[in-house]
Amino acid sequence: MTDASLPPLIQQMLQPEFYPHPVASPIDLIQTHVSYVLMTGDYVYKLKKPVNFGFLDFSTLAQREHFCHEELRLNQRGAADLYLDVVPVSQTEAGYALSGDNPVEYAVKMKQFPQNTLLTDLFDRGELTEELVRQLAVQIANFHKISPTTDYIRSFGKVERVRQAFDENYEQTVGYIGGPQTQQQFDETRAYTDHFFADREALFAQRIEQNCIRECHGDLHLRNIAYWNGDFLLFDCIEFNEPFRFVDVMYDVAYIVMDLDMRQRTDLRMAFLNTYIEEMGDWEGLQVLPIYVNRQTYVRAKVISFLLSDPSASAADKQAAHATAAQYYKLAWEYTQPQTGRLLVMAGLSGSGKTTIARTLAGRMGAVHIRSDAVRKHLAGISIHERGDASLYTPEMTQKTYSRLLELGVTLATEGYTVVLDAKYDRQEFRAEAIAQAQAHHLPLDLLYCSAPHEVLCDRLQHRSGDIADATVEVLAQQHFEPFVEEEQPLVTTLDTTQGLALQLDQFLQRIPAS
Repeated sequence: MTDASLPPLIQQMLQPEFYPHPVASPIDLIQTHVSYVLMTGDYVYKLKKPVNFGFLDFSTLAQREHFCHEELRLNQRGAADLYLDVVPVSQTEAGYALSGDNPVEYAVKMKQFPQNTLLTDLFDRGELTEELVRQLAVQIANFHKISPTTDYIRSFGKVERVRQAFDENYEQTVGYIGGPQTQQQFDETRAYTDHFFADREALFAQRIEQNCIRECHGDLHLRNIAYWNGDFLLFDCIEFNEPFRFVDVMYDVAYIVMDLDMRQRTDLRMAFLNTYIEEMGDWEGLQVLPIYVNRQTYVRAKVISFLLSDPSASAADKQAAHATAAQYYKLAWEYTQPQTGRLLVMAGLSGSGKTTIARTLAGRMGAVHIRSDAVRKHLAGISIHERGDASLYTPEMTQKTYSRLLELGVTLATEGYTVVLDAKYDRQEFRAEAIAQAQAHHLPLDLLYCSAPHEVLCDRLQHRSGDIADATVEVLAQQHFEPFVEEEQPLVTTLDTTQGLALQLDQFLQRIPAS
C-alpha cells in the first residue's frame, strides 16, 4: 500500500512493475526536503522536488533537468561507478513510464550500494581504521588536485563572499539561544569569526593566489562517503549552489575533521589530516582550517536546531535534536578557544623509528606531523611517492629542506598547533636554529632522540616498503649523528625504540602540560 499523500508519480514508482528491470520488493523510499530517492535493489532513482529555498531552486522542470545533469556530471568525479545516467519520466495513458519524448520529470539513475558501506557505519562497527583514513586522505587529495579552478571560481574565496554564510548562520540561530545554544557560546563564536575575517584578509588572498579555491565536493562528510569493493565513493556533492561548491579545499577537509572530532577520535582525525596535507604539500592550509571546521560544525548544529521549530516533530525527536544540537554548538565554540602551540623535534639516524614515534604522538596529542622527506620532495616538485635522485640530497637542498621544515613548524606552532618535525636533525646547527626560533617565538620545544643498535637500523631499512623515505643501508653507512651539546641536554628525551615504547611515551607525555 502506498502513501496517498505522495505525488501520483512517486506512488507509481513504488510499484515493482514500473521498472524495466528486476527489483527488490518492497521498494524503499527515502525523502529529504529536496528529493525523493527510490531504492529498487540494483538501482536507485533520485528525483528532485519542485521547491525553491533561495539557496536551491528546483521549481521548474527545466531547472530540475539541468540540475539532474549537473548532479550526474559532478558526482562522476568522485563516484563514477555509481552515477549512471539521467532518465526522463513521461506521462502515458496508463500513468508514467521511464522513457518517452515528452518528459514530465527527470531522475538521476545510480547503482545501489549497500548502506552498511557508509563510513558512518564502518565507524560504528569499529572498522574505520587509521590505515583506511590514510587511504581516504590520499584519494581526496587526488580528487582536489584535478578539481578545476578559474578566475570565476577563485572569486568565491574573497573574504566578503566567504563570510556571507557565517553571517547567515548567526542570523538563523538567534532564536535558539537559551535552548541548545548559549548566549556566551553564540557571542564568543561570532566574535571569533568576525575577528578572523577582519585580521586574516591576507591569508584568504594567499589561498586564492595559490589556487586553493576549487570546484570541490561541498558536502564531504562521513555519511556521503562509502567504502565499497575496495574503493572510496565520494557521492552526493553539491550541484545546486556554486558558493557551497566553489570553496577552499580545506572546506571539504573540515567536514571529516569535524565528524571525527565529534566522535572523539583524535587519532583518526590526525591520521587523515596529516596524510592529506602531506599529499598536497598544503601545510599552510592549516592556518585557515579552523574557520572552516567551525563553520561546518555550526551548520550541523543549525540544521539540527531547525527540527525544534517543526510542528510535526514529536516531543522525543525534539528532545534528541536539542541534545545533539547542543553538542555541535559547544564543539563549534571549542574550536574558537586559543591553544598553546609547541614544537617536538625528532632526532636520530635513518631507521631509528622517528616516524613511528611521530605518528603515535600526532594521534595522541592532536599534533601536526611534518616529515622532511615530504618537504624535500615538494620543494623539488616531484611526487612524494617518487624516489628521489642525487639532486635531492645535495647540501644546498638539505639546507632548503630544514629551513622550510622549521618555517612551517614555527608558523603553525604560533597558530596554536602542536607540531612534530620529523627529520634526522643529526647536525647540531639545525637543532640550534630550531631552538633559537622556538625561543624567539616563545614556543616550548622538546628534542626526542630515537636510538637503536646499528644492526636494528640496518634490518629496518632492508625491510622498509611503501614509505616515501629514500634512505637505504648504504645511505645509513654515510650518516653521523653529532652529539647533543650541553645547552641542548635539558631539552632531550631519549627513546630506545627497541623497548616498550608505550611506557616511554606515557612518561614523556606526563611531563608535557596540556595546551
